Amino acid sequence: MANHKEQIIGRAKHVSYLVFALAFCIVGRLIYVQYFDTYQGRSWASWQEKDFPTITIPAMRGNIYAVDGSLMATSLPSYEVGLDPTVAKEDYFRSKADSLGLLLSRIYGDRSPRDYTELVRDARRKKRQYVLLSNRYVTFAERQEMLKWPFFRSSGKVSARGGVLRAHYERYHPFGTMAERTIGNLDPETHRGQRGLEASFQTALAGRDAVGEAEKLSGGVYKPVVDGPDMKPEPGMDLHTTIDVNYQDMAESALRTTLEKYQAAKGCVVVMEVNTGEIRAMANLSRVDGKNGPRYIETFNHALAGGTDPGSTFKLATMMAMLERKVVSLNQSVATGDGIAKWGTRTIRDAHRVGFGTITARQVFEKSSNVGVHLLMRNYFYRHPDDFCRLLRQFHLDKKTGIHMLGEAQPLLPNPQMKGWSGQSAPSMALGYEMRQTPLQMLTLYNAIANDGYWVRPMLVRQVKLADEVKVDNKPYVSSERICSLSTVRQVQSLLRGVVENGTAKKIASPYYAIAGKTGTAQKIINGKYQVGKYSVSFIGYFPANKPKYSMVAMVDSPQGDNIDLLYAGAVAAPVFKEVADRIMAYDVQIQKPVRAKNQVDGPALMAGYADDLHTIDSVLGVKQRVGIEGWVEASKKGHWVERSTRADQVPDVRGLSLRDALFLLENRGLRVAIQGRGKVTEQSVEPGTVIKQTPGRQISLTLKEPVLASKADSTITATKRRST
Repeated sequence: MANHKEQIIGRAKHVSYLVFALAFCIVGRLIYVQYFDTYQGRSWASWQEKDFPTITIPAMRGNIYAVDGSLMATSLPSYEVGLDPTVAKEDYFRSKADSLGLLLSRIYGDRSPRDYTELVRDARRKKRQYVLLSNRYVTFAERQEMLKWPFFRSSGKVSARGGVLRAHYERYHPFGTMAERTIGNLDPETHRGQRGLEASFQTALAGRDAVGEAEKLSGGVYKPVVDGPDMKPEPGMDLHTTIDVNYQDMAESALRTTLEKYQAAKGCVVVMEVNTGEIRAMANLSRVDGKNGPRYIETFNHALAGGTDPGSTFKLATMMAMLERKVVSLNQSVATGDGIAKWGTRTIRDAHRVGFGTITARQVFEKSSNVGVHLLMRNYFYRHPDDFCRLLRQFHLDKKTGIHMLGEAQPLLPNPQMKGWSGQSAPSMALGYEMRQTPLQMLTLYNAIANDGYWVRPMLVRQVKLADEVKVDNKPYVSSERICSLSTVRQVQSLLRGVVENGTAKKIASPYYAIAGKTGTAQKIINGKYQVGKYSVSFIGYFPANKPKYSMVAMVDSPQGDNIDLLYAGAVAAPVFKEVADRIMAYDVQIQKPVRAKNQVDGPALMAGYADDLHTIDSVLGVKQRVGIEGWVEASKKGHWVERSTRADQVPDVRGLSLRDALFLLENRGLRVAIQGRGKVTEQSVEPGTVIKQTPGRQISLTLKEPVLASKADSTITATKRRST
């Protein structure tokens, strides 16, 4: 028993000796690492004592896409090429240095292979930890090729042996200056978004830069001390916008043409989908005078931030207010006289200098009579300006639209409680003066009318994504209640159509689709006074008016010309609207009216063919066989196929047949055929059933006509094979 106890104590002593020995080794190793071990030629203590500067490795900025996935803004990387010649082992360096020099000489072409080889060998001899191989950055494609080179090549088991490719990003716009102000740009120094979507979504687009300590190497180059996960930047997210590059091109092209024609100062066009508020185009152009003459570029977002007097386009809101309070009937008479009216010290004039005489309230709006609007407003709202302003606020005219982009101007909508309100304020506001609205804010009012009274927030960004993961999904915002009664909506919809059909925008009426909208010609303020002949003109509306899909505003500021009557909105801004709308209608196939089949066609009354051909067509189309008889057949009035007599000694009935089938039947009977027209046979000069021997000269004339629209039955009678004698 005693011996067993002594054995246990002996074993315990041996274990304790081992533990003490292990601890002694650990302490010794720590002392060695702290004071004697080196890393990259220097002791760890010196590394700890060194105060490393902090560097930032920028993240790749996210892309901005159009609605169809086209790139509108992206960051293209270029790469600085360097080498740490101290990383590779001696055998590897010695065997690969010549190959690297040859490859560098080929891609840069500024030095010989020997020069490059000596450059890296000299850096290794001097124990330089970084050498810049060239001042020229390489492209992404060149980088991909370099990753196969010695020193740069890596795999899952072996990392690159000293090759360094550092990314630098430059913003690139594949469509050039298209939608430049809407997309925005970056500050050249900070690389932060300066304007437009680039600024509005700076945080999402920028991603997260990598920040860490770095060692300063020769040549002023910094190398991260620890190349871990914290030094890996996180890329930015992508914006998927609602912009359609085709619509944007249409809008910019039409706007630029008009601005150049009238040598105007600036202008804008915005195209928006009625139901969703998605903006398909936002064009802003400003005149810039240079040595080679004026040119038009995007220097300011007039649609978003260009608040001004809206002029007569505001009469829509004025008429809506009067209809809401039922103080006006569209058929009531208004005596506008010679187009001049007085209100206190103010003189109100119509643009139509001789006046309109006595017209209806509907015509007051269609002809944009200032005097007429004044007389209608005088009956109620001049005595109740608070109510008028309350309704305007109900129409969302006192608030920003809330579009997800920085820079929207705050609208100015006066009210009796504000300083400066006077007895002339309500008459001025009724005509679109003494206020400030942007084109986009006015567009939302017209869009609400197109949307049966429901206000829709404009939208430019549909989704924000990180790769394929949706981070933000913007849904259309539509007000839960109408901004006015449905009765008012229906009445002003008819008024807006009347402007194009009978009023100030008659010149843009289209025979192919209906347009609804309103012209606006606002006098500009110069030195505190409104100036005749100096206008900001606009047209706001929607199309097709019977089933609105798009709303649009077109604004042109300060058009120039000798005849001021040709500088009004109907002559300048409305045609811009029309040109863009025409091109959109031609482009958007979904907006076209469906083609309807007709039972009767403008052409042959009969439909006929050869039964075998009909059987072949049925077989190819995979439909149930419809013809149960053989030979030549024709369609009866009830839609059934019946046999058609084709006796060899008689002139056959070829009406309803294609020309080739008719020639087959007639020429095989020895008849000479004269042809007039094209399409299918509608008439024949010799009656069917006539004995051929009695036919004078054995000649027959056929009249052919091409149907405007073929019916289902008619589409099956074209022969698919030719018969021979």
